[in-house]
Amino acid sequence: MNARTLLMSALALQSLPAAPALAGDTAVGKRVYEEECMECHSINGRNKKGPTLVGALGRKAGTVKDYEGNSDAMKASNIVWNEDALNKYLAAPKKLVPGTKMKYDGLADAKSRMDVIAFISTLK
Repeated sequence: MNARTLLMSALALQSLPAAPALAGDTAVGKRVYEEECMECHSINGRNKKGPTLVGALGRKAGTVKDYEGNSDAMKASNIVWNEDALNKYLAAPKKLVPGTKMKYDGLADAKSRMDVIAFISTLK
């Protein structure tokens, strides 16, 4: 990844919406996961098309063990997944990490993002 792409990622992170202050609902978040994420991401520790979501919060992007599918852009993003970073990524993955391989355009509803992030935070 070149310096221009890193700069674009940093600027995108600043321009995306901040996480809403309300905590998400884990039960609703599980349903959002099942509708929006389950096809590509597991919650049992196994990688699928995308990396497992187990242990996602607090993990550096692009570092899931035994997952070979990360783009160079994701590996070089220097993102550590916390609520704010996940919120911004789920809102517009390609805007936050230009060059990501994730084929998802984003989850527009802020409440749904908070709910799914609350659910993901339970996956240890």
